[in-house]
Amino acid sequence: MITDIWTVIWKEWRELLFQRGNLRGIVLSLLPSIVLFGIILPSQIGRFWAESGLSLGLWGWLPMLPVTVVIADAFAGERERHTLETLLASPLSEQAILFGKVGAVVGYAWVLTLIILLVGLVTVNFVHGHGKLLLYPVTILLGGMVLALLTATLLATIGVIVSLRSATVKQAAQQLAFASIALTWIPLFGFGLLPTKLQASLLESVNNANNTQLFLISLFVLAVVDVGLLLAAMARFKRSRLILD
Repeated sequence: MITDIWTVIWKEWRELLFQRGNLRGIVLSLLPSIVLFGIILPSQIGRFWAESGLSLGLWGWLPMLPVTVVIADAFAGERERHTLETLLASPLSEQAILFGKVGAVVGYAWVLTLIILLVGLVTVNFVHGHGKLLLYPVTILLGGMVLALLTATLLATIGVIVSLRSATVKQAAQQLAFASIALTWIPLFGFGLLPTKLQASLLESVNNANNTQLFLISLFVLAVVDVGLLLAAMARFKRSRLILD
């Protein structure tokens, strides 16, 4: 099945990057993120950008941007282009198609995230290095790469489930926009609505907690949620159901 998954991944990457106009549109849509998170913020924040563990929050958030741009097309796009029936009629297994679709988007978003963070590191060295090479600590680098992979998988799997249920790419994209807002802004606004004493108590608990342990627990929870969503997508992705839809 691994070979079949790679076949689907290569098909997705080829259509995403090499079809006429696609690459230019993707670059233009992601350029603001590269400029903001790769140049402007690192140049303003300075050495703290590379040395602080707080940057891990950015590692977890950045993959959501490229995933949201492309995942809506996963199945809704195939349905609009009338190629879904051809894909379903292929000898590829349902699992290979599903994992290939998710894997293609996760790999794409993960690589773009690393590129943006590499650009940020170059910016910090150029503006604030003063002849000294600044690098991400190994723990932040490895932890950030795993976190980025898990968050990309989270949104990609949500996107596949939404795309499976959507008649058009536009509809899927709108629903994913709401999902992205829910995952990022609602928790922040929700925290702000909590009583002041409860906010202070929660912040104190976080400050007193073992940061490494807290981070590992977060990775574990994300991994469990990812597996649960993948199982839900597998249950939803049935050839017979999609053909009838």
